[in-house]
Amino acid sequence: MFTLFVMSLSEIEKAVEALSSEELTKLASFIRERENAAWDRQIDADFAEDGRLRPVLDEVREDIRADRLDDLP
Repeated sequence: MFTLFVMSLSEIEKAVEALSSEELTKLASFIRERENAAWDRQIDADFAEDGRLRPVLDEVREDIRADRLDDLP
């Protein structure tokens, strides 16, 4: 049997305050990895075949093929 324990934000904040510096570093890394994964999923969705930014990607690719891009200064 699995019991789910849900903490309030206030309880989580208190628990974070009690962490050692090593544990806090690991928690920060865990949160950063989750945020990065969410960002990657969003980018993948945006540029997917039916994504909202796919037309922009297609336009840029066409500009590259047609040699219509200028080098940045």
